[in-house]
Amino acid sequence: MRGMIVHLPFASLADRAGTEIGVSDWLPIAQERIDQFAAATGDRQWIHVDASRAADESPYGATIAHGFLTLSLVTVLLQETVAVDGTGMVINYGCDRVRFVSAVPAGSRIRARFTLASVEKARDGIQVTWGVVIEREGHDKPCVVLDWKVRYYPG
Repeated sequence: MRGMIVHLPFASLADRAGTEIGVSDWLPIAQERIDQFAAATGDRQWIHVDASRAADESPYGATIAHGFLTLSLVTVLLQETVAVDGTGMVINYGCDRVRFVSAVPAGSRIRARFTLASVEKARDGIQVTWGVVIEREGHDKPCVVLDWKVRYYPG
């Protein structure tokens, strides 16, 4: 079941700095998604795509998602969690302090916690730094932790 999206008015973002805004729904990480990412990026290391070798040789007993796959899902996780109302254009401006803390085995589910860390003026818009923690269901340690800079322009 899909959770409710938190709607934030563009003009009020600065008022919410320093607060957790929302937590996404769980997103399954199937082997098919991992294989598609491997095909798209050319990263076909066995730990990601060879289920039988991974079962025998990896410390996880299964294939794992690429760290960059997990990181790339931050966009869809945010879109399904937070909407900035009154926005005409949104630009991914980059990431700071990205850490791949723990593996995401195939068949796992992940979700993201979004904290509006800071808001700054940017040319013709604003730049939001989202503090993001991607978690794996049933695990205490996060998978990925990052500061993500997104530029919002009024619509």
